[in-house]
Amino acid sequence: MSNHMSSHDTAADHGSVSSYLKGFVLSILLTAIPFWAVMTGQMSKGQTLLVVVGLAIVQIFVHLKYFLHLSFKPNSRANTVAFVFSALIIIMVVGLSVWIIISSNEMMM
Repeated sequence: MSNHMSSHDTAADHGSVSSYLKGFVLSILLTAIPFWAVMTGQMSKGQTLLVVVGLAIVQIFVHLKYFLHLSFKPNSRANTVAFVFSALIIIMVVGLSVWIIISSNEMMM
């Protein structure tokens, strides 16, 4: 009989309740702060844009770490390469789709 446990079966790889709760709380905060910045209008447009974009980037990394369990450590190179490749494909598909839509709209006008 072989041992069916692998490194992918550990709780650390799949997260724990406390890990998910940390991620959830951070996600709520990283959503509430930009929402507050936009709704109150207490900052200039440039500052508000900087807060929204900056915290959106931070939130991407929170989601990658706490919910997708993606680690950028050297020993998890395969996960990192798969993520970067997937992100590149998604960016290309979305970006080229937007470009095609804008070009089609310009040609119709």
